[in-house]
Amino acid sequence: KQWYQRRVRGFQTVSCDFQKIFPMGKKLFIGLPGLATDVQTFANELKFHTNLYNLSESREISPKVFLSMVSNFLYQRRFGPYFIEPVIAGLDPKTDEPFIASTDLIGCPMVTDDFVVAGTCLEQLYGMCETLYKPDMQPDELFECISQSLLNAQDRDAYSGWGGVVYVIEPNKITKRELKARMD
Repeated sequence: KQWYQRRVRGFQTVSCDFQKIFPMGKKLFIGLPGLATDVQTFANELKFHTNLYNLSESREISPKVFLSMVSNFLYQRRFGPYFIEPVIAGLDPKTDEPFIASTDLIGCPMVTDDFVVAGTCLEQLYGMCETLYKPDMQPDELFECISQSLLNAQDRDAYSGWGGVVYVIEPNKITKRELKARMD
């Protein structure tokens, strides 16, 4: 079991093997914090439409196009929204240029060059990321920055915790590491 990917209802742990990060391409991932049923439904819908795009266009979807797709799907349901805050991270298939973005629950995109945060400990993550992030970090430095930001932010929020999963996306490989944290 992967105990670090827990699903909660209030302060009660419901599940310890809930997937929140989904691969949508070779170098494209989406993180979906939010309501569990909406996470599963939206991830399945996105995977279907991403595969459809790849087949019809005969090429892999770029992160910018994927962001537009996510934004459009969320905006279509603005009067009965999915309760999720997507975070999109990936490398452009042609140029390997890094891309990171997020949206709110009705699809308003936020594209940035440094970092985006979402989830329960949002305010704590902003503070930690602003403190630790610096441009042009190497993969190991980036992993350390993400790990320290995530673990320290979780320590300051009662709803968050039990660790996390960090993906570092590079042009030639994707590294997935699991973080263990307090379980109280």
